[in-house]
Amino acid sequence: MSGVDQPDVLAAYDAVRSDKNETNWLLLSYAGAVGDKLVLSGTGTGGLAELTSKLDDGQAQYGYARIEYANDSESKRVKFILVVWIGEGTKVMRKARVSIESGAVKRVLSHHSIQVDARDRGDLDEKDIVARLRRAGGADYNGGRG
Repeated sequence: MSGVDQPDVLAAYDAVRSDKNETNWLLLSYAGAVGDKLVLSGTGTGGLAELTSKLDDGQAQYGYARIEYANDSESKRVKFILVVWIGEGTKVMRKARVSIESGAVKRVLSHHSIQVDARDRGDLDEKDIVARLRRAGGADYNGGRG
């Protein structure tokens, strides 16, 4: 897969992971209707809600986001998620290739706690994702309340 390891993608990935940078998401999109070339189509500081608003219903895309949440009144956790988006209007052949092509994306955007396969924006509800992150983290100081 070409494009996923380009300098601008790697710089955006490092920015999202950095505690010193406000960037908290990035979005990769296919450069054209055919082919496997990915391009960095956006970054931002508005969190998962902003990332979700940038998703295109007509294509498959890959997002990477920093999620911050409190476990209790004394601590804050930072986790990262990989979003594999397949919009409702994505062409059949593209949908079929995502399972193969997403492997290259995972190799570059490798540090994530969970992968969220999303077909609908409702799949990216931050409250539900934080609950999944808590379960994945092993330690739940919220008494199982998600």
